Amino acid sequence: MRAARKGFRQRIAIARDNALFGEGVVEARAAGLAGENFYASDRNPPYWHKVEGATDKLWVRRTVAEKLAALNARLGVIGLELFLFDAWRPRAVQAYFHDVWMPQELARRGSALSGDALTEEVERYWAAPTDNPASPAPHATAAAVDLTLRWKNGDSLWMGSLFDDVTALAHRDRFEILGMENFSFSDQEARANRRLLHWLMVEEGFAGHPDEWWHFSWGDQMWAALTNAPAAHYGEASIPG
Repeated sequence: MRAARKGFRQRIAIARDNALFGEGVVEARAAGLAGENFYASDRNPPYWHKVEGATDKLWVRRTVAEKLAALNARLGVIGLELFLFDAWRPRAVQAYFHDVWMPQELARRGSALSGDALTEEVERYWAAPTDNPASPAPHATAAAVDLTLRWKNGDSLWMGSLFDDVTALAHRDRFEILGMENFSFSDQEARANRRLLHWLMVEEGFAGHPDEWWHFSWGDQMWAALTNAPAAHYGEASIPG
């Protein structure tokens, strides 16, 4: 999956003549989904501050919202629901994390990466913002969402890491490859919950970012790359107001 993701924004075309290309967005909570924009709050470890330019909205494409709502209905039968951290993301927020926060965090941790190697590590987690309509950042399309599972109106299920833990701990297969000699009860719970989230989303047609257990998309270029679709449905989204 990591190989399929590599260079996807340059390899995958956006089918501008498809019926979904100009599809509008809806606010996820108006579609019956739960969530709170992580970057518009100051209770958002590891940042602990509201990110300049963040929106308190959770904008998603109409079809994406319908798919998430259908999945949510299935979850409701067992007392669970989806909880969204982020959906459409303003360019200023994307630029902050790509250009400022992540490089500074790598340097703080003692990384000596520079040049192309630094860019590659940053872009493992944070896509570069761009004005190029042929290669929008995934969250700019409103077809990508960051989410988890929680008990209905209650606590989130244990996934083994913080949201936005941009280290190997967040990799989708982290608890699939961890040796059993180091496998704790917490790891077992995290593996079960990540599997549940992953397969529920895949069954609804979504594709998951291999290095982020929380990131899924439907219809964008990453989705097309990971599912072998011939082209993406969505380019950059038009947001109300």
